Amino acid sequence: MTLPAKCALVTMLLCATGAPGAGAQQAYPFMDPHLPVERRIDDLIGRMTQSEKLAALSTDASVPRLGVKGSGNTEGLHGVAQGGPSDWGQRHPVTTTIFPQAVGLGETWDPALIRQVAAAEAYEARYLFQSPKYGQGGIVVWAPNADLARDIRWGRTEESYGEDAFLTGTLATAFVKGLQGDDPKYWLAASLMKHFLANSNEPERAWSSSDFDDRLLHEYYEVPFRMGVMKGGARAYMAAYNSVNGVPMMVHPLLRRTIEEWGQDGIISTDGGALRLLVSDHHEYPDLAWAAAAGIRAGINQFLDRYLEPVQTALRDGLLTDADIDRALRGRYRVLIRLGQLDPPESVKYRSIGVAGEPEPWNGDRHRALARLVTQKSIVLLKNEGGLLPLDRTALKTVAVIGPWADSVLLDWYSGTPPYKVSPLQGIRARLGAGAAVRYADGTDSTAAVTAARGADVAIVVVGNHPECNAGWEKCPLLSEGKEAVDRRSLALEQEVLIKLVRRNNPRTVVVLISSFPYAITWTQQNVPAILHMAQNSQELGNALADALFGDLNPGGRLVHTWVRSIDQLPPRLDFDLRRGRTYMYYAGEPLYPFGYGLSYTTFRYAGLRTSAAAIPAAGAITVRLDVTNTGSRAGDEVVQLYVRHLGSTVERPLKELKGFLRVTLKPGETRTVALRLEAADLAYWNTDRKRWSVEAEPVLLQVGASSADIRLEKTIRVIP
Repeated sequence: MTLPAKCALVTMLLCATGAPGAGAQQAYPFMDPHLPVERRIDDLIGRMTQSEKLAALSTDASVPRLGVKGSGNTEGLHGVAQGGPSDWGQRHPVTTTIFPQAVGLGETWDPALIRQVAAAEAYEARYLFQSPKYGQGGIVVWAPNADLARDIRWGRTEESYGEDAFLTGTLATAFVKGLQGDDPKYWLAASLMKHFLANSNEPERAWSSSDFDDRLLHEYYEVPFRMGVMKGGARAYMAAYNSVNGVPMMVHPLLRRTIEEWGQDGIISTDGGALRLLVSDHHEYPDLAWAAAAGIRAGINQFLDRYLEPVQTALRDGLLTDADIDRALRGRYRVLIRLGQLDPPESVKYRSIGVAGEPEPWNGDRHRALARLVTQKSIVLLKNEGGLLPLDRTALKTVAVIGPWADSVLLDWYSGTPPYKVSPLQGIRARLGAGAAVRYADGTDSTAAVTAARGADVAIVVVGNHPECNAGWEKCPLLSEGKEAVDRRSLALEQEVLIKLVRRNNPRTVVVLISSFPYAITWTQQNVPAILHMAQNSQELGNALADALFGDLNPGGRLVHTWVRSIDQLPPRLDFDLRRGRTYMYYAGEPLYPFGYGLSYTTFRYAGLRTSAAAIPAAGAITVRLDVTNTGSRAGDEVVQLYVRHLGSTVERPLKELKGFLRVTLKPGETRTVALRLEAADLAYWNTDRKRWSVEAEPVLLQVGASSADIRLEKTIRVIP
């Protein structure tokens, strides 16, 4: 969302929020939890005035006169945002638990853990919303981002779980379930996914069109959203700024299809300022009244824009009817009912959170420990030549820590304010204690960097991007950096100059790349013995890094993008046709690091690939099993990945596709049987002639391994009618 749009949203939130009026003392049928939901909504809407109905199209569907308290919306990609660089808390910023960026959450490859993170976030959102001390934010949370990072130049790559639709959809589903909780009737918080659909370029997003065929729509771009709705239970999402095949997403027929085919019966929101863009940038309508009418008829029922006058004009001019408004509002109140906002507080178990003034959850040990755990599990070991890592604390006398962000924890545009931050330097110093001297240089002075590196037992170089480019809106001075509104123009890490300087003066150099996206660090890979990758933002960044450096944990994270060797290996940035060499599914070259890649301080052996049946019926499933053994001397995590390759398809298919994965922890010498379920539906393609999914009778190669390029076992099965 742009800065002006953010300001407009805050204004709307302040205007829409009010205390319950005298009507709150009266019991209406819509307050009766025993009545059918649709009947309750009929009663509520029937009692609302037109002005109340139009006000409910903002981010808060409260009706104070009738005692209806709605909910504001809050950002929540990796923690509730009620502070941070963007000042989401406005006049009352509040600290909250801040986890790694979404790309870091993705690199855990651990849906169960992601669900825990989302549940902790939802609890904090409830606490802030209901606490008499705070009473702010909202329990409609703008997360997860189900967009696919099909191009690593995208400035918002940090917000996505990666380039693969199955992985992203699985993690998005887990996040949705964590936010909404496990109560069979009520939600802890509502998940509003962003940004539907094919939103992965920044400078042109206000007018550009993401163009691709119907197969790519069904098989790739919509997959995470579909999974989030149909498997996760999300009932809210935000329409993207961009067009798809020439039609702006805010008015695209795809919105209506999610309602009719997926069961998405809740909130469909615009992005900030999108109503205006339909006229000013997309040039789709002559004025805002026409644009507002088209959006509401398409399925929009929440505006992040100055919508009131355009909607009033549309009603006056006959572009909309009162029935159109009533129909739109139904989704808003379905969400409020699921949140328990129209029911007696005592009947909703989540309505007590924060009310009694219990301690702030972000200051408690549980959420702090969870932040550390997920940060630990997000760390990816990219290289470890000669077993340099883990470092032996007892053998170190002098350690050099060098880099511009070595003593920082950098926050991004959608971050909140953490209650504390542990930088890499702080984490390393705390772990070493008095046993070793730590030399620090920020890298801006070459002489100081050389002095720190020379003679040290090990030199740790901390490099990476600044999530906000250390600059104003739409500004990124460094070509390799990106953020909202700015795509990257280079993949070369400018700080590789510093890495070269340190490596020249200390052969025992460890590079810690803390970044929101991949870099083409070919020189570093060739010349530096050890490399770790982490995402930005976590309040526990320094502690988790120290845990990995000194062997208190064994890194087990895996990459969620294909890291190319050069920007020249990428197709044109605005080309949305994956088949022209994009992502691991269609890229035929040799990457720097493949999708799914990550090393360990131990080793693993795969054996005994077998299936529950030799063939899979078109409407059935099989179980794929194999034995994984830790053959090293340390406990460690392995991420077992199942890919499929179609051997007899009548249409073009990817080189391979991820269809299953599991992260397992094994002790030294331990063997675990890993079971992965494969459904025939996961092997289907979208038949554009028949407009339906088709499962072909064909041989399919199962490939199991440690990454998309490290296949250890293979077996061919048959799909039968």
